[in-house]
Amino acid sequence: MSVCVTLNNGVKMPVVGLGVYGIYDKECVQCVKEAIQVGYRHFDTAQCYLNEKEVGEGIRASGFPREQIFVTTKTQTSGYLATKKGIEQSLQKFGYPYFDLIIIHWPTGDDLGTYKALEEAYMNGKCKAIGLSNFNEREFLELYNKCKIKPVLNQIETHLHFQQKKMHNFLLKYKCIHESWSPLGGKGAKNLTDGTLLAIAQKYGKTPAQVLLRFLLHQGIVVIPKTTRKSRMVENINIFNFKLMDEDIKLLASVDTGRGGSWPYGMREEFY
Repeated sequence: MSVCVTLNNGVKMPVVGLGVYGIYDKECVQCVKEAIQVGYRHFDTAQCYLNEKEVGEGIRASGFPREQIFVTTKTQTSGYLATKKGIEQSLQKFGYPYFDLIIIHWPTGDDLGTYKALEEAYMNGKCKAIGLSNFNEREFLELYNKCKIKPVLNQIETHLHFQQKKMHNFLLKYKCIHESWSPLGGKGAKNLTDGTLLAIAQKYGKTPAQVLLRFLLHQGIVVIPKTTRKSRMVENINIFNFKLMDEDIKLLASVDTGRGGSWPYGMREEFY
């Protein structure tokens, strides 16, 4: 049974998922199938990832009931008509009549029109929840104050060296889940070689990745680490058999640099 968080519309979402960015074709199908076999019930794809079809195929290949798998996709469009068409295309590729969550991948101009298409998809049963990704405070409020159905989450870059504390507190205020993309830092972030993290991992007899993911979960942040290796899938989901002591949580919080990657520009803290 997956550990879940309850979204603001009552839908339950597993707090650990598998990101599939940059995984294609048969490799993606196999990754999804293997991930389900080792316990994953949450997958994060997107229209621009070009693998919605393979995620659906992986679920079917696993033989596991669709209704017990949580799948997110992200729109790659701007405006109502383009987004409505894109959602239909995504569903056709995915091979199932609904996604669990559809989110706007990033602000694209006509965000209200885009979100209207998401609201319509929600009301028509084509998704169980809708939300946002890479929206800063200003962008979030511009949409939040005008939409009918409130977003359930905002998926943003969050990891050891970019903990998004200010944005986290902001999202809590609006009962919106904070979800982390690149929770392990991605290439070049040097999260997993951080001296403080390494020392704490050794203390608990866990890997740096396990401690980092557990640290983010402690904050109430949903994580979607990416890997194509089955052994790493097991490692990244096997994080519920220990808890971090308060002193170690404070130490990990202290290494936040407040700086993430260069993209998207609007998510730098000075633009909040």
